[in-house]
Amino acid sequence: MHHSRLSTLVIDCQTGDLSDAVEFWSLALGKNVESYDEDGDGKYARLHTENDEPVVLLQKVTHDSRVHLDIETDDIEAEADRLERLGAKRVNKVQDRWWVMEAPSGHRFCVVRQQRKPFGPHLNTWT
Repeated sequence: MHHSRLSTLVIDCQTGDLSDAVEFWSLALGKNVESYDEDGDGKYARLHTENDEPVVLLQKVTHDSRVHLDIETDDIEAEADRLERLGAKRVNKVQDRWWVMEAPSGHRFCVVRQQRKPFGPHLNTWT
């Protein structure tokens, strides 16, 4: 048995400087900036969301700008297996920390480790 839920809306930004994108999305979504540099490497910024809302993360990328979803889980391999059975494909495992997946519709998304503890009210239990 494992658990998963929608975790994060990731705004992928093809930009040299993430701060302008952070300012725009903060104002557009009415969310304060929680961190301009989430991991200290200049690649991630986070907007403030409440515990029952998805995280809104901005990510500096080299590919075209887009939005993708993260699904958080307490068992990354079991969740990736479950999603494969639904028709998704594994695309790339990143540093043994998450899977980039592709839905049958062609959309990319990630399966990541649990981001918030506890999971919260919108938890799915899978067997």
